Amino acid sequence: MKDQTIAVAISTLDRPEGLRRCLEALLDGFVLPDQIIVVDQGDGGPTERLLGGLGRRTPSIAHLRQPHRGLSASRNAAFAAASSDIVAVTDDDCAPDAGWIAEIRRAFGASDAPDAVCGRVLPLGPAEPGRVAVSSRRSEVRREFTGDALPWAVGTGANFAARRELVRAVGGYDERLGVGSGGGAGEDLDIIRRLLRSGARIRYEPGVLVRHERQSLDRRRATRTSYGHGAGACFALWLRERDPFALRALAAWLALRLRLLAVGAARRDRRAVHEEFLVLAGTVAGLAYGLRPR
Repeated sequence: MKDQTIAVAISTLDRPEGLRRCLEALLDGFVLPDQIIVVDQGDGGPTERLLGGLGRRTPSIAHLRQPHRGLSASRNAAFAAASSDIVAVTDDDCAPDAGWIAEIRRAFGASDAPDAVCGRVLPLGPAEPGRVAVSSRRSEVRREFTGDALPWAVGTGANFAARRELVRAVGGYDERLGVGSGGGAGEDLDIIRRLLRSGARIRYEPGVLVRHERQSLDRRRATRTSYGHGAGACFALWLRERDPFALRALAAWLALRLRLLAVGAARRDRRAVHEEFLVLAGTVAGLAYGLRPR
């Protein structure tokens, strides 16, 4: 199979130092992408100055201003602007591994190539007091997902690559979901579900690796409610679409959260218990958001 061209889409919002770290990691990779698309939902000035000072312009870096807030809107703008076969997605609080693009290219160039790829997410840098790893995916076992796989078992949105035309064929990202939207989060769960529902095969490739910035405990707690809200919104939107998988996914999600809550309680881990209550409260609010007539 011929090599597929690859664009990288990076969403950013007034985080020039994080974006610099992400871009430098990408440009220091063993293999460079064919395109880099930075979708900027901030005031534009800091990002423009950063890009102007990078010096290295191979590949060229497109700077897209996106006034409509929301992570899904950012993703959609990147997929619309890309001309490559594959679009790989990450964020400005992540740093791709040096082999990231090479591994994505290898996966999509294989004779049994999937339609989309997710991969490992490890913490960025050494452990620090008061800061915790988030969105980690540590498994080193390759897996293939089809049909009614639970989306949160498949992968996460900051380390995701898919065939551009397939994502556009399923309608792109739902702009009711994602950070900056009313949904608060959940855009990755939704796009994975809709790709699987369309018949796509999604592969978890351990070699496709990014490292994610650690969060402070306060920020971790602040995002637990929106995390649950996004999941609840997804389930409700799928119910409104009469997707029979929605109830199964909701039941599995609640069982997971209650199991984690019980583990936290058994260990007398007050932080873990509090976080799971926040996720559950967010899920209820997200269900109400998704079911609200529009």
